[in-house]
Amino acid sequence: MSTLVVIGTQWGDEGKGKVVHFLGKNADYIVRSQGGNNAGHTVILPDNRVSIQHIVPSGILLKNKKCLITNGVVIDPEVLFQEIGQLKKSGISVKGRLFISESAHIILPYHKYLDELHERARVRIGTTKRGIGPCYGDKVTRLGIRVIDYITPHIFYELASRNIREKSVILKKIISRKKIEYETYKNYNKLRNFIKPFVTDTSLILEKALKEKKNILFEGAQGTLLDLDFGTYPYVTSSNPVAGGVCTGAGIGPTEIDIVLGVTKAYTTRVGSGPFPTELKNELGELLRKRGQEYGATTGRPRRCGWFDAVIVRHAVRVNSITQLVLTKLDCLSGINPLKICYAYRYKGKLIKEFPSSREIQANAEPVYETLPGFDGDIKGITDFNKLPINARRYFRRIEELTGRKICIISLGRKRDEVIVIDNIPPWF
Repeated sequence: MSTLVVIGTQWGDEGKGKVVHFLGKNADYIVRSQGGNNAGHTVILPDNRVSIQHIVPSGILLKNKKCLITNGVVIDPEVLFQEIGQLKKSGISVKGRLFISESAHIILPYHKYLDELHERARVRIGTTKRGIGPCYGDKVTRLGIRVIDYITPHIFYELASRNIREKSVILKKIISRKKIEYETYKNYNKLRNFIKPFVTDTSLILEKALKEKKNILFEGAQGTLLDLDFGTYPYVTSSNPVAGGVCTGAGIGPTEIDIVLGVTKAYTTRVGSGPFPTELKNELGELLRKRGQEYGATTGRPRRCGWFDAVIVRHAVRVNSITQLVLTKLDCLSGINPLKICYAYRYKGKLIKEFPSSREIQANAEPVYETLPGFDGDIKGITDFNKLPINARRYFRRIEELTGRKICIISLGRKRDEVIVIDNIPPWF
């Protein structure tokens, strides 16, 4: 038995979906424990079809795997309905395989309008406007509607009526109370009946799986630098995509986690607003965007691209207790010479080697680089580490040295099996 947590070490979009798809074939349970449909996991199927899951764990694409959406996730019923419908159209059955926590919180139309209003009125965070933050806000202020409340009509109507009455005062400039009520209730019965068969206490399922020595893979969404506590606040998500978030988001204790696998790109990207010290606002940044197909899986927004930042990955290693790393998109760097790695920041003449909490320093720090020789040739399809160009291997080893963790897998393409497995992979692989 082994429990494995897959975590993003940057600002998300590191390739976690592919890693879950690759390692998940030997898992029994695949679990999503935080975030909402503001995340997107992209998987390239064997027939070259592209599958993007926003709320259902990407492990659902693997036969006979049981997938859990646990209490730390916020769920938009409309999105869930559409996503499961699309899976069924693709021939993927979820019956008896998908389980939803009765304690997860529900996103309703007024959350999306609040998201839009906040984005207009405050510092532009660059949210997806999917209602994620306001839903988590209701959870914290004890106004939230949980799945168990949602499938119980008299409780739902009571709670929703109270919330609409309160929030319509704030939202009256952009939408009427009558319209909010209409949008909240119009498909309620259909969606309630649709969700109800999936609802259970997922923490009990996990307890049973642990006792039975099953292999459990926890699928992270977003990345460490978007964590509400450890990211580039306030330009962060509204949940905790670090390894510790798995415990509160799924209902397991920290001693049950065996391996924390950190996924990192061979360069750095971020979507939305916020500090990005190594960003390349030039032709090279555009080249990386084109090669890496760096467009958001959820919104389609172009991702900002830059050099590899070892400062943020070291930060991620520390706050997640990462045991090993997976390196993705190394192939996108072929032909770029020289290559640069940021190993520290400089602010007002001071060298900073650890990630700073200060907004001012994050926004104004200058990256300090070391330069490495580039490599040439198409390295996709290589499955033997020793057949990589020597400078690609040197780049790889330098990342290991600067982050303090060994890399166990290198991804060299978008398909599941375009990888080099090096060492120290999960024992049940």
